[in-house]
Amino acid sequence: MTSARYLLALDQGTSSSRSIVFDRAGRIVAMAQQELPQHYPQPGWVEHDPMEIWQGQLATARAVLAQAGLKASDMAAIGITNQRETTLLWHRQTGRPVHPGIVWQDRRAEPLCAQLRADGMEATIREKTGLVIDAYFSATKLRWLLDHVPGARAQAERGELAFGTVDSWLIWQLTGGQAHLTDVSNASRTMLFNVHRNEWDAELLAALDIPAALLPEVRPSSSHFADADAALLGAPLPIGGVAGDQQAALFGQACFQAGMAKNTYGTGCFLLMHTGEKFQPSNNGLLVTSAAQTSAQPAYAMEGSVFVGGAVVQWLRDGLQAIKGSAEVQGLAESVPDAGGVMFVPAFTGLGAPYWKADARGTITGLTRGTTVAHIARAALESIAYQSAALLQAMSRDVVAAGGQPVSELRVDGGACVNDLLMQFQADLLGIPVVRPAVTETTALGAAYLAGLSCGVYGGTDELSALWRAERRFLPTLPRAQAEAAMARWEQAVRQATAV
Repeated sequence: MTSARYLLALDQGTSSSRSIVFDRAGRIVAMAQQELPQHYPQPGWVEHDPMEIWQGQLATARAVLAQAGLKASDMAAIGITNQRETTLLWHRQTGRPVHPGIVWQDRRAEPLCAQLRADGMEATIREKTGLVIDAYFSATKLRWLLDHVPGARAQAERGELAFGTVDSWLIWQLTGGQAHLTDVSNASRTMLFNVHRNEWDAELLAALDIPAALLPEVRPSSSHFADADAALLGAPLPIGGVAGDQQAALFGQACFQAGMAKNTYGTGCFLLMHTGEKFQPSNNGLLVTSAAQTSAQPAYAMEGSVFVGGAVVQWLRDGLQAIKGSAEVQGLAESVPDAGGVMFVPAFTGLGAPYWKADARGTITGLTRGTTVAHIARAALESIAYQSAALLQAMSRDVVAAGGQPVSELRVDGGACVNDLLMQFQADLLGIPVVRPAVTETTALGAAYLAGLSCGVYGGTDELSALWRAERRFLPTLPRAQAEAAMARWEQAVRQATAV
């Protein structure tokens, strides 16, 4: 048990690095954020500079302590949450990356995925990992690095290199290279991890020709990973919680029981439903993933991922230049009563679940002479809700087929959940309440909770459930027939986007 009253969450995302100090009640004391530059060396490629990730994350950690007027010794522990699947490879001796990080959105490994499918690996990978074969996951990105970075494979086989997702990279840096670790939730997104046994899978490593010496040790999400170097923040803080961003958000939303679901509206959208200790495969294009785990006992979630969620608003700003700032989109969309028949399928990097169409491309349909940029903005916002509704409907079909009950409410978080127009439209499409919590930074909160559990700040998940508070409930107002007709129009637009 610790006497320290605060928890420090490091939230390393796709577009920014943030650090948040939470008090014991889960309230935000202070937050610091720094934008993370994206690099696009060629179409379909997305990269991050690993040193920019580390330096930005460290800078925000120092800034948030100063902003809160607190010292590192006031923190009980550090929790880490991170963009998942993004793949980093570095030299063990120097800690220097051998190549830019390959971001989860990157599609360069698709030819290797096609080869794995042709080799008949689909069923094996789905059974062992809960995933489909896709360039989204880390394994084929890592294989690409070994095949394309001069000398990398030989160095890897000699044990000179370390692979990690962003959590492993941050732990390595925080400990001065003393700890090469990850948690089960991040490991489950690599396409190399057996989620039944909670260990790296030798058959998959062999199939992808990846040396086991590259891999980090895997721990439960809530455990004492290592201590951060005292020189970095001023005290040797324990790293007590680690989880991939979506599993951390599920935890921060207090979705601890089977059947509870949350949707995170970030760069992409990520809908997760806890399925307890049951590995429940999907027949509707969804993934099974490891939920954040507080012990060695496996726990699972069903997941659907939308590749382009809030990023469609960034495209309106940067690509179409329809708005100067992302905050303007709601006002522009509300300046028209509806989208005027316009449908926008933002398949800029293909379509994720439940479609899994890597070759789909962004499509705007229903344009007329009367279409304005406001109609396009509204259709862009609505596309986020349509994609999320398609996910939840697929999830419900799986659950009902397995004898369960469909989701009765959807807890929401992430940057775009503050948009009331979007949340109301989401409730209308789904026909169930959409519930926004008082603390929408649930990804960071989940990391803080995992860290707090490991060091005795909290006694168990019942205590965390009692801390969760709703800020607003959006109730459906659209007749179900109209909602179903709208979804039918969406599916028609998707068919057009995939007719290549």
